[in-house]
Amino acid sequence: MSDSISYTEITRKGLWGNNAALVQLLGLCPLLAVSGTVVNGLGLGLATLLVLTCSNFIVSLIRNQVSDAVRLPAFVMIIASLVTCIELLMKAFTYELYQILGIFIPLIVTNCAVLGRADAFASKNKLLPSVVDGVMMGLGFALVLIAIGAIRELLGSGTLFMNMHLLLGEGARNWTLYVFGNSYPGFLLAVLPPGAFIVTGFLIALKNVIDGELKRRSEAHKTKPVKGTKRVRTTGGVA
Repeated sequence: MSDSISYTEITRKGLWGNNAALVQLLGLCPLLAVSGTVVNGLGLGLATLLVLTCSNFIVSLIRNQVSDAVRLPAFVMIIASLVTCIELLMKAFTYELYQILGIFIPLIVTNCAVLGRADAFASKNKLLPSVVDGVMMGLGFALVLIAIGAIRELLGSGTLFMNMHLLLGEGARNWTLYVFGNSYPGFLLAVLPPGAFIVTGFLIALKNVIDGELKRRSEAHKTKPVKGTKRVRTTGGVA
C-alpha cells in the first residue's frame, strides 16, 4: 500500500464499514456464546483487541523475512503464542472471569478475523498502518460484543455492569445498575443462545438501515445533471 494511506479510512472500515462482526460475520462463535453480560463482552473484546493489535504488529515486522511457503503457519504460531500469553495473564489477574469465558479465550486462535487481518493487511503494509488496522478492527469487534452483552443483560436480568469487579477489581463491585428495579422478573430468552442470535440480527439490520439512509442522503446531495441543450466551446486554430 502506498505511503499516502488514509488512517481515517482504516478507522472507518474497522469500526463500521468492514466490521468483523456485523459485516464480515467473523468470530460469531464467541460473539454469540459469551456475550450474555457487559463484563463478558468487555473481557473477550479486550483479549481479541490485544491479540489483533500485537499479531498485526509482529506480522508486519517480519513480513519481508517470511516466505510464502510458511507464511500462514508462521502467522498461526504468532497468534497462538499471543493467545497463550493473554490466557496466562487472565488466569493470574482475572481468574473468575477466565473461568466464565472458558474455552473461548484459547479459541481466539481460530478466529478468522485475527488471521484474516494478519494475512490480508499486516503482511502487505508497514508497521504503523498495520497496528492502526489491528486496533480499529479489534475495537469494532469489542464494541459489538459489549453492545450485545449490554442488551442481553438489560433484557435478561434488568441490570447493567453486573460483576464488573471480575475484570476491573474490587472498586467496580458496586457499579451494578438496576435499570428496571430489583423486582424485575427477567426475560429468559435474552440470556439463552437464541437471544444472542436475535440481538445480533437486529444490530445487523440496524446497521443496514443506517447505511441505506446515509447512501440515500449522499446521492441526494450529488449535483444533478442540467437538462436541455448545452453550449460546447472549442479553442485553437482551424485548418
